Amino acid sequence: MGNCHTVGPNEALVVSGGCCGSDYKQYVFGGWAWAWWCISDTQRLSLEVMTILCRCENIETSEGVPLFVTGVAQVKIMTEKELLAVACEQFLGKNVQDIKNVVLQTLEGHLRSILGTLTVEQIYQDRDQFAKLVREVAAPDVGRMGIEILSFTIKDVYDKVDYLSSLGKTQTAVVQRDADIGVAEAERDAGIREAECKKEMLDVKFMADTKIADSKRAFELQKSAFSEEVNIKTAEAQLAYELQGAREQQKIRQEEIEIEVVQRKKQIAVEAQEILRTDKELIATVRRPAEAEAHRIQQIAEGEKVKQVLLAQAEAEKIRRIGEAEAAVIEARGKAEAERMKLKAEAYQKYGDAAKMALVLEALPQIAAKISAPLSKVDEIVVLSGDNSKVTSEVNRLLAELPASVHALTGVDLSKIPLVKKATGAQV
Repeated sequence: MGNCHTVGPNEALVVSGGCCGSDYKQYVFGGWAWAWWCISDTQRLSLEVMTILCRCENIETSEGVPLFVTGVAQVKIMTEKELLAVACEQFLGKNVQDIKNVVLQTLEGHLRSILGTLTVEQIYQDRDQFAKLVREVAAPDVGRMGIEILSFTIKDVYDKVDYLSSLGKTQTAVVQRDADIGVAEAERDAGIREAECKKEMLDVKFMADTKIADSKRAFELQKSAFSEEVNIKTAEAQLAYELQGAREQQKIRQEEIEIEVVQRKKQIAVEAQEILRTDKELIATVRRPAEAEAHRIQQIAEGEKVKQVLLAQAEAEKIRRIGEAEAAVIEARGKAEAERMKLKAEAYQKYGDAAKMALVLEALPQIAAKISAPLSKVDEIVVLSGDNSKVTSEVNRLLAELPASVHALTGVDLSKIPLVKKATGAQV
């Protein structure tokens, strides 16, 4: 079993321990918590404001002047869970005086370090800024202990070398000097004020004279203005008369223009009717006959086109029929020639070398004609030889070489022909 523990808002309750060696810790302030017997531990920590008196004696400033400074700080333990846990870790089990001593040492250390960086005038004349500086510098350190600085003020600043009293004497002398200067300035201002009053009196006199002159000038100006107004009204009346006459003339001209516009509209209408009439006349006399002529020409062209198409078709049919007839003739001739060649080939095949010999002999005149064709254009051949038997021997030699040439060209041996054999043999 266990007990229920309650705490007020000015105190924190820490419950630690538990079953199975638990290290869980519960922080409660202004509430209640349950603690088990024997296995839970409860401790309390004060959250009340603590007043700390900081004294720094015979601390030299940046100018080397020893000062005695007393400050008052108001601090308390913060209640945020993380910061409260830090404070409990460091101060749980200690009394309030022990906590004050720890914070006091921290504040006095920062106060001493800041005094060494300032002058006496900065410390004495601007105590609020000095206290704010100490609070800002010390706040992070005490914050890491879970403690918050609520306020820090400088209670007293004095020295034992009469430095501050000398500053007071200097200030007194300055005040006395300012008082004498004030008296002199007051007397000077009085003289200036008297001169200003005299000047204001003269200014008033001059202003009165000026107003009189202004009144006279205003009268003359008003009189001139009245005369000018009369002249303006007269001119306006004359101008209004002339303007009215011009307006009447303008109205007359406007009426004349309207009459001209009406006449012009009538003329335009007549011309429009004339244009319509002319257009209809042109349609009847020119367009309609032209359309009829165009239709007639179109019909003639269509008929001519049909005629040409039919003629072309007839010509094509004629050409086709003639081509077919010629093809038939060529086919018949080809068949006859093929049949002739076939019969000739069969005859050649039947008679063998004798047929080939006959074919070659038939072709020899043609070959000779082709060879001697260039010589037919020669008028005379002269053989240069002193011996008539030489010419005869050349002719015989050519005849002897003829069978060999024919055999090389056609494969037919003319030397087997008795007549040729006899001629060539006689030559040999």
